[in-house]
Amino acid sequence: MSNIPEIFGCMVFNDAVMRQRLPKDVYKSLTYTIQTGKTIDVSIANVVANAMKDWAVEKGATHYTHWFQPLTSVTAEKHDSFISPIGGDKVVMEFSGKELIKGESDASSFPSGGLRETCNARGYTAWDPSSYAFIKDKTLYIPTVFCSYTGDALDTKTPLLRSMDAVSEQALRILALFGDDTATRVSTSVGAEQEYFLINKEYYDRRDDLLYTGRTLFGNPAPKTQQLEDHYYGPLKTKISEFMHELDEELWKLGITSKTKHNEVAPSQHELAPIYVTTNVAVDQNLIVMEMIKKVAERHGLVALLHEKPYAGINGSGKHNNWSLSTDTGKNLLSAGKNPASNTQFLLFLSAIIKAVDDYQDLLRVSAATAGNDHRLGADEAPPAIVSVFLGDELEELVEAIVGETNYTDKARRTMDLGVPSVPTFRYDSTDRNRTSPFAFTGNKFEFRMVGSSQNIALANIMINTAVAKVFRDFADTLTGSANIEKDAKKLIKNTLKAHKRIIFNGNGYSSKWPEEAERRGLLNFKTSVDSLSSITAEKNIALFTSLGVMSEVELRAREEIMFENYSNIIDIEAKTMVDMTNKKIIPAIENYVGELTRTAKDKQAIFGGNLHSSLERRIIADLSILATEAFETADKLKAAASAAENEPDFKVSAFAYKEKVIPLMNSLRRAVDAAESLVPSALWPLPSYGEMTLKQ
Repeated sequence: MSNIPEIFGCMVFNDAVMRQRLPKDVYKSLTYTIQTGKTIDVSIANVVANAMKDWAVEKGATHYTHWFQPLTSVTAEKHDSFISPIGGDKVVMEFSGKELIKGESDASSFPSGGLRETCNARGYTAWDPSSYAFIKDKTLYIPTVFCSYTGDALDTKTPLLRSMDAVSEQALRILALFGDDTATRVSTSVGAEQEYFLINKEYYDRRDDLLYTGRTLFGNPAPKTQQLEDHYYGPLKTKISEFMHELDEELWKLGITSKTKHNEVAPSQHELAPIYVTTNVAVDQNLIVMEMIKKVAERHGLVALLHEKPYAGINGSGKHNNWSLSTDTGKNLLSAGKNPASNTQFLLFLSAIIKAVDDYQDLLRVSAATAGNDHRLGADEAPPAIVSVFLGDELEELVEAIVGETNYTDKARRTMDLGVPSVPTFRYDSTDRNRTSPFAFTGNKFEFRMVGSSQNIALANIMINTAVAKVFRDFADTLTGSANIEKDAKKLIKNTLKAHKRIIFNGNGYSSKWPEEAERRGLLNFKTSVDSLSSITAEKNIALFTSLGVMSEVELRAREEIMFENYSNIIDIEAKTMVDMTNKKIIPAIENYVGELTRTAKDKQAIFGGNLHSSLERRIIADLSILATEAFETADKLKAAASAAENEPDFKVSAFAYKEKVIPLMNSLRRAVDAAESLVPSALWPLPSYGEMTLKQ
């Protein structure tokens, strides 16, 4: 067993390493940059770079890479060695400040949404000193931003950092109005829970759909799935426990506080949760978590599936984005304290966030909009596609009292007594948990539950941060110059809650009545990704991002195009995979079985005469022949529909064609194939069954 305190962060160029290896003045300058978000002093870059290199080489590193997040939902890296020739056959290991601060990458093959032509290939990576460098696979990884030659952001981190600065600037203005001038920065913090599935590699290798798309496009339900609710928090199988143990150690070495692990609801589904860190670091770490889950799984003969819905009929996977707001003096701005009703500053920040979610509910929906997540949202296993805020009974009662100008008495904390003397009593939390709410207040943070398991959480946090920063700015503008900040703040809180209480919903988001109620309230209900994506370039949203300097209009329009194209590409790959599997594997398997049945029927007829004894075979042959014909004809139609959608010149028209014409045919093809699977013996079916994949680990 490893000594956890000793190995934790051992592969990270963290504060302790910097304090040890950097001169005092350089260390102070760099930590000032990290803590305040100010521009780094270029004069110290060479010293930092050399210290980084020496440390990395001692750890066995031979290369470095500028590690960035292009608009692909995955990370990118180009590795360069530290070697530098010094004449003859000699080399030395060098790394300069220039190489640390800036890298040049060919940007031509990354999504740009029209921000540049393919022939204009130059792109730049620039060091993000607020996220620690680390070593993985004998390479020094340097977290960076990524932009085009013209300075347009081609990544998720650049606008994320801008949104964090916007929140800090506007929140500090509000704090100053309340007389708090001790804080110099307000940071958003995130803890990203990660759900995932594991499957034996031998089964994965036999499924083209998993290989190409990350989810099963065909599959008849197993008799046992999650009906007994016995997998959730159940005992870990030995193989899974060993995998999780190694995963924890690998993450701890990289300074990631992997805290919680358990079985999730669906068979073969699991979850990992870390402790909160600053948002841009949380984003980087979650991307490492996803990569490391896959890498460690391979060592144990497993494959990790991060798709939101790898299997139909059982729960899919999400990623709960726990978002909070704190000062650099250690104050959580979302902590209500013992008496929320008298905590005007807390109520002002709370009402601002409620208004932000209501005003920009479309952007929160966009942040969770992917083809994979369409299978999950609103499926009675995840939040609905309707954005709402859960506050809990106590805060909702307080909101009603504020809006109605009625008296409110702060609730005394109740004690739980289970009536068993040997079991200690404990205090209730101030609110229950509502797992059906997309945006739930859970004590001192909000849990945004809509994000899909395969997504980069940066976009969700960009949307939350920017919307909140805008309302903070409006509130600060309104209250600046107030002669009585308490009185004017309370008036603003009341008016805000009255105008935006429609977004507050503490009920069951899975209820069939909720969409009707949401419509009466005037809330948006984008049932699919493509319905929501154009919201990002709505006039009010362009004004939001540009006014705060988070994204320009061209950067927003580029992202709109990329998201539409990504949706189209995913559905196109899935459709082509279905056609290929149907024609090359499914139909031949059905025909082979029909051939066996035909021979059996003939043998029975030869022995017994007549058709009576071969009636069973005849019925199965008839059913399978119908299904095979249906599958073949539907696959043919699907191929044509996908081709037509692919050739649409307009990216929006193309995406809607995939949604409205291609997906219905995919669903029809699946129904036919799954019905055939229920009739064909397992030994003759070319694909591992749902039961094998989900229950055998």
